[in-house]
Amino acid sequence: MYLPDFDYYTPDSVEAVSQLMAEYDDAMILSGGTDILTKMKNGVIAPKTLISLKKVPGLKKIEYVKGKGLVIGGASTHNDLIFSEVLNRMYNSVSNAAQTMAANQVRHAGTVAGNIVSAVPSADLPPILIVLGATATLVGVGGTRSLPLEEVFVGPGKTVLTRDEVMTEIVIPDQAMTGSAYFKYALRKAGALATVGVAAAVEMDGAAIKDIRVAFGAVAPVPMRAPKVEAFLKGKEATDVNLAEAAAIAHDECKPITDHRASEEYRRDLVGTFTKRAIKKAIADGHN
Repeated sequence: MYLPDFDYYTPDSVEAVSQLMAEYDDAMILSGGTDILTKMKNGVIAPKTLISLKKVPGLKKIEYVKGKGLVIGGASTHNDLIFSEVLNRMYNSVSNAAQTMAANQVRHAGTVAGNIVSAVPSADLPPILIVLGATATLVGVGGTRSLPLEEVFVGPGKTVLTRDEVMTEIVIPDQAMTGSAYFKYALRKAGALATVGVAAAVEMDGAAIKDIRVAFGAVAPVPMRAPKVEAFLKGKEATDVNLAEAAAIAHDECKPITDHRASEEYRRDLVGTFTKRAIKKAIADGHN
């Protein structure tokens, strides 16, 4: 199908993007275009104005900033995450999560911020970024604000962003977590949306889990932390008995629905299984 007619702007600053978004009520921001352009071709949406980010500098950086953390520009693509040396060295789990997404053509164009602000419950990046304590930087006509990534999501397809705000970067702060991991289950090996996604990050004190964060994807209206799992495992060793109990807690703590990809109960069982796997992998990752 053909794209409908639209006006097209290519501002050269984030501030100019925000001003245009505030000026045009029917405008949408275009970055990778893997979501917006497909929906336009299929007649799902028909914005009259598209505002491109391609001339805005600094949105594709992936770099470590001392005192701040690892900074990922919002327009960085999924393939940028996969092939970033600094990201692979510091947080290989994020690169691995990007590797599980879609086909290579989509990963080449699709962006980090686009994946996040689309607020699809099955998105792969939010769970692993959430357990790493990532924050999102938002720039709008009213200024700049930063908030924990888990606070960005309101519901399926909905975020806290005002219509003039641009997600310019994701920051993974310096932290004590020693290892992290993300596992997903999908209906085929490559390119499919997650039926279940589980991420874990751990800080070990010898054989004991000093601190832990666990997050689920595709089993609630938004990516969700698992505070009951975390509280149970803190201070305990990752024995088979304790991990089995954590899996049972995860089974009950998630909030899945039944849809065309899986039943509620099947998703709960998967969450339990992948919670154990993610925690074990995060512990092993910290020992490498």
